[in-house]
Amino acid sequence: MSDKVLVSGASGFIAGHTIERLLADGHDVIGTVRDPENTGKIAHLRAMAGAPKHLTLVAADLTDPDPFSAHVDVDVIMHMASPYVMNVDDAQRDLVDPAVQGTVSMLRAAAKSPRVRRVILTSSLAAITDEPDGRILTEEDWNDKSTLTRNPYYYSKTMAERAAWKFMETEKPPFDLVVINPFLVIGPAHTKAINTSNQIFVDVINGVYQVVMALNWGIVDVRDVADAHVTALSGDVPSGRYLAASANMDMTEIVALLRSAGYGHTKLPKLAFTGAIGTALMKLASYGQPKGIGSYLRTNLGGVPRFDNAKIKREMGITFRSPQDSIRDTLADLTKWGHIPAPKS
Repeated sequence: MSDKVLVSGASGFIAGHTIERLLADGHDVIGTVRDPENTGKIAHLRAMAGAPKHLTLVAADLTDPDPFSAHVDVDVIMHMASPYVMNVDDAQRDLVDPAVQGTVSMLRAAAKSPRVRRVILTSSLAAITDEPDGRILTEEDWNDKSTLTRNPYYYSKTMAERAAWKFMETEKPPFDLVVINPFLVIGPAHTKAINTSNQIFVDVINGVYQVVMALNWGIVDVRDVADAHVTALSGDVPSGRYLAASANMDMTEIVALLRSAGYGHTKLPKLAFTGAIGTALMKLASYGQPKGIGSYLRTNLGGVPRFDNAKIKREMGITFRSPQDSIRDTLADLTKWGHIPAPKS
């Protein structure tokens, strides 16, 4: 049975793949964007199979008092719109306010609709932790360390998700809530725009990182994250949080993979600062970086995030692509768009 689905932030990286899946499955989609006439931002959406008949794009701005009420005559809402930047001038204004206000505005709009049966919120592992501390993270964990000055992006995701669950508890709307918490989302893109996670590979190949650091990420493919969102349409998937990540890779492993994939002729870092002394030096050097990047480095260098993804596998049946396969597909896509040089055999 097909649903009518509202997707906020339709021009986003994850949203594009999700809309593509929804259209392929025969659902009608309303996508919110800042400007439906901005061809450069939305041409890829209009070009998707099924879009002429099943996709409608409408204008909505997270900073408006009520951006969504006119568009909630739908069965399911996927709220994906939220700022994703590491460095901002004013964290409250530029990150926290739009993330929280946009989430609450969407939930209030949904509560006015007699039709909405489920809201699916795109959150992040940032709402679960902002610092690897050796614990095996699950959906029960919450980030309680981030602030406006410490990892403010993480703080915005945490505050937005907490606001969503508080709304569900206090308002008791007729719909339920599913939250997807992905880690580092990579993969092929529908446009030339580079999402923040894929930018890591561009920076490593183009020499932005002059040394290999003790950084470790949980990686998840954008196509698997999209699958999770679409799977969550089903009433068989219980309400709750779902941690989405495949497996870990550290910077040493990623650089080795890039070299084996034919990028050894580029500006890949060769010097390793991954030991205790190197990590201490990198943390000291982080104070010379922009505030958001510096805060991230100081809280993540030397740590290994550990997580349990059993719930999303069990309750959604998600089978994750390996990080290695996702990285190779990402590299091919970045090469296609001209962001990195072609590999050499």
